[in-house]
Amino acid sequence: MFLNTLTPKFYVALTGTSSLISGLILIFEWWYFRKYGTSFIEQVSVSHLRPLLGGVDTSAPSNTSTSSGDPGDSRQSVSECKVWRNPLNLFRGAEYNRYTWVTGREPLTYYDMNLSAQDHQTFFTCDSDHLRPADAIMQKAWRERNPQARITAAHEALDLEDCATAFILLAEEEATTIVEAEKLFKQALKIGEIGYRRSQTLQHHGSQYEAQHRRDTNVLVYIKRRLAMCSRKLGRTREAVKMMRDLMKEFPLLSMFNIHENLLESLLELQNYADVQAVLAKYDDISLPKSATICYTAALLKARAVSDKFSPEAASRRGLSTAEMNAVEAIHRAVEFNPHVPKYLLEMKSLILPPEHILKRGDSEAIAYTFFHLQHWKRVEGALNLLHCTWEGTFRMIPYPLEKGHLFYPYPVCTETADRELLPTVFHEVSVYPKKELPFFILFTAGLCSFTAMLALLTHQFPELMGVFAKAFLSTLFAPLNFIMEKVESILPSSLWHQLTRI
Repeated sequence: MFLNTLTPKFYVALTGTSSLISGLILIFEWWYFRKYGTSFIEQVSVSHLRPLLGGVDTSAPSNTSTSSGDPGDSRQSVSECKVWRNPLNLFRGAEYNRYTWVTGREPLTYYDMNLSAQDHQTFFTCDSDHLRPADAIMQKAWRERNPQARITAAHEALDLEDCATAFILLAEEEATTIVEAEKLFKQALKIGEIGYRRSQTLQHHGSQYEAQHRRDTNVLVYIKRRLAMCSRKLGRTREAVKMMRDLMKEFPLLSMFNIHENLLESLLELQNYADVQAVLAKYDDISLPKSATICYTAALLKARAVSDKFSPEAASRRGLSTAEMNAVEAIHRAVEFNPHVPKYLLEMKSLILPPEHILKRGDSEAIAYTFFHLQHWKRVEGALNLLHCTWEGTFRMIPYPLEKGHLFYPYPVCTETADRELLPTVFHEVSVYPKKELPFFILFTAGLCSFTAMLALLTHQFPELMGVFAKAFLSTLFAPLNFIMEKVESILPSSLWHQLTRI
């Protein structure tokens, strides 16, 4: 009787409402997937429902490997995905701010700048700064979020006395050209050398003096490295190479600045490939952490030997020579380490300014590498053509779903999350590897929305016919239940069934 009283308007309203609700769920699911890379329904079910049902959360594996290429490196959890200082980072005042003035876009994210602030406090401050008025001001300046407040504090420190870190801040953030930045760094160098020599003689007098000497060493190395980068940007590349070599000889243990990557880029600019190979021989070692610069520079050198005569048609006919095979293997090795780089080198994806921090094997590292090294690949005839013909073959060698690596540890799952924090996602689409498939719930809600919308349209256009179909469908759906009820009535005594129905 209930089914016979339903009108076609009820079916139109029911299917239309269902279509609207499933459509809203679809829109929210799609937005959440685009923003966070996962399904909201799936995340809630895994995080909250599965523990209630006694399941084990396997959505975030606790052991995710880092990709240093060193078998001795221990695997680390997703939360420990290490972010590195970009060794070729640009100057805020002379480069990043100029981009903002022209485009109105902010090239750096808050997370990236906050990491830089932490680096500055680590490198340029020590516990004894409160004993010197200028250093005390600079200690507060490095914590300031407002750029203008930092610059004002640096000027206040210089009004009290000459301060190397104050000149560093002004060179990084106030100077609007590289020439201005270089002048300020030269002033900082004079003061930094005096402070370094003074603390060097006192470093064994106690832990306080030792910490001050460590700070003065960091300041001096930073200034000399940035001066070398100024020379490189101003076209004095040979001078920059000499400064970097001297710096690496003077402070061989300070590997955290990765000065060898600056040196590699400058040597490539000079097309001094023999020296590039010598640097690679020292740093492309199994016991040292890898980087895109190391892997792709090694690939470029091997490609350079064969790329000018390489032809895919000829190679398919006669096979690859030994030199060509070595070049292809080097490209495969580089692509396995960072699969995001080729699309930038081949200009299949647009570049943005590199961030101040990068994630090894991530999109941020790919942008930083390509920004400075694309010109070197273009200079080697046929190198990009060889890369174009061979880079995708890497993925046939890597096991899927990446449960183990080929030459390196498996690709870490934490890179996408960290890159979304490091890169300005407002105008840059973060490259994701491996490419994520659409979650089941997005496909399900899309199908549900389409199906109910079609039912609503058909019910509105053909109410009588759809009413017949709806009644037939519901009758078929309830047929097993009616059959069970009839069997129960035939088995149980009528009096007992009457008492049960009353209860």
